Amino acid sequence: MATLTSTPEALEAGTPSGAELPDFSSETYKDAYSRINAIVIEGEQEAHDNYVAIGTLLPDQAEELAKLARMELKHMKGFTACANNLGVTADMPFAKEFFSPLHGNFQKALAEGKVTTCLLIQAILIEAFAISAYHIYIPVADPFARKITEGVVKDEYTHLNYGQEWLKANLDNVREELEQANRENLPLVRKMLEQVAGDAAVLHMDQEDLMADFLSSYQEALMDIGFSGREIARMAAAALVG
Repeated sequence: MATLTSTPEALEAGTPSGAELPDFSSETYKDAYSRINAIVIEGEQEAHDNYVAIGTLLPDQAEELAKLARMELKHMKGFTACANNLGVTADMPFAKEFFSPLHGNFQKALAEGKVTTCLLIQAILIEAFAISAYHIYIPVADPFARKITEGVVKDEYTHLNYGQEWLKANLDNVREELEQANRENLPLVRKMLEQVAGDAAVLHMDQEDLMADFLSSYQEALMDIGFSGREIARMAAAALVG
């Protein structure tokens, strides 16, 4: 299993931090939160559906994947409670549009039976995206959401590691597809981070910190899978194009 830059234990020990907290009751905060929270809720729903779908491609691991999927539904309920706690209605239409490019690529890969591409999108890219967002959010979250998010991020490491372990075990056979999937999907995550930067800033989440944490988690996952530093640098450069 990979050891990412910020372990769950270190994360928990370091929060709450000395970061300046936003005004959770302001209308500006609630407006931005309605979209950020919706993205999180939709992301957990997508993850549930994606793990169930991957189970159809890996029937011998369907039970384990179903367990991961159930964890995602639990997360979704937790984040829905976070919105309710602040009196916010999540902007789900926005979130569905936000995820639509990755969703479309996942569905295309699923239809073509491309397990490697599906795992890269869900178990590496989306999980690393989620972990980085939770890392940056926890120090500036309201107390209720902080507690929920700290519990969720520990589970996400399990999901990230599932994808790493499968891809590591099969790297000799899937390297070419993995590199192609990276070229097609990593730029989408960069665009997603840019799209949400304004709302994230209202929540006191810095865009550069988000991108740096995401790339750190993603690159360490690739290293654990078996790519060299030179290969990882070339693959990470894909985020700067497209």
